[in-house]
Amino acid sequence: PHTSAATPSLISPKTCLAVDGLASYLPVVRFRTVYRHFIVVISVYSVVQGVSTMQAPQWTEFLQCPICLQLFNDVSRLPVSLACGHTVCKSCLSNLQRRQCQFCSSPITTDIEKLPVNDALLLLSGASLRRSPPPLESRTGDDLHYHEGKEAIESMALLLKPLSMAGTVGSSNNGILSRPMQRKLVTLINCQLVEAEGRARAMRAARSLGERTVTELLLHHQNQQQLSSNLWAAVRQRGCQFLGPALQEECLRLILLALEGGVQLSRKVLVMYVVQQLQEKKYHQASKTSVGHVVQLLYRASCFKVTKRDDESSLMELKEEFQSYEALRREHDSQIVQIAMEAGLRIAPDQWSSLLYGDTIHKSHMQSIIDKVRVHLLA
Repeated sequence: PHTSAATPSLISPKTCLAVDGLASYLPVVRFRTVYRHFIVVISVYSVVQGVSTMQAPQWTEFLQCPICLQLFNDVSRLPVSLACGHTVCKSCLSNLQRRQCQFCSSPITTDIEKLPVNDALLLLSGASLRRSPPPLESRTGDDLHYHEGKEAIESMALLLKPLSMAGTVGSSNNGILSRPMQRKLVTLINCQLVEAEGRARAMRAARSLGERTVTELLLHHQNQQQLSSNLWAAVRQRGCQFLGPALQEECLRLILLALEGGVQLSRKVLVMYVVQQLQEKKYHQASKTSVGHVVQLLYRASCFKVTKRDDESSLMELKEEFQSYEALRREHDSQIVQIAMEAGLRIAPDQWSSLLYGDTIHKSHMQSIIDKVRVHLLA
């Protein structure tokens, strides 16, 4: 299960299958030993071949060293965070062939013996801290700020304690933190405050965590009915419309059917065809105006290739990349999300799934769209 976390990218799938196959012939304990030896051999081979980086560890496995795969402890596996944000045990750090991070190749400029142990991770691993912080009266200047920041991070880290004890880190069904909050807090915990690069990374992580906290507070306390009304009002202001999950899906599928194979139609003919088909399917509430607004939504999303004609209506043709329902629906959803963001509305993925699909199983689909639109708007 840890192959992706510790195995260099140069290992072929065939090699991984060969190693996994050993499990069929060796006892579990013996297989683990062989597996660790295999990782060591591959790591040495990587250095010889000039390949010094490994695949980054999964964020949900933050309580174990991503090199030796051992859980952090206060005896032989002390966690030490680097300025780049990666954390490994002190034992593996001391055995590095090069003074650089194994995951991103960032140079390690500070003496390893001077790098502090990550007490926040020790607390989460169940270890007791042997080092007592200096008394308040002895803290001055930068030292004061360092210890205040360190203690604040350790205090927030305790919010992950129930999850780390239950072995369900990354789950949104346990604890008081959502999965995005867990991930952002893990990023902050892995920041190192001794070096300038680490402090800058910690400030960015803290800001991101704060922004996410505000967003979740707003989402938690907002009126769902008012949110829905504000969303569809913003959509209508742009000459578009959402007809409800079932009718909208049927409308999009009929548009695909009418324009399949590169067929070109005027907007008027396309709308009349869709309305006729919907009414035959007993969607009597469908009108030329409402269907025209759905077509306008796709037009805003640049789904059509438009051919202008003199003294006649322009012809519309679906672009090649949108000639499947999945692709067209994704662009349709993206356009609605963009309208909502431009209107200043904050809507969670599960809320989007309910609004656009009438269920909650499209949460991850909507999360990916939200991330894409957010990047697009910030560009």
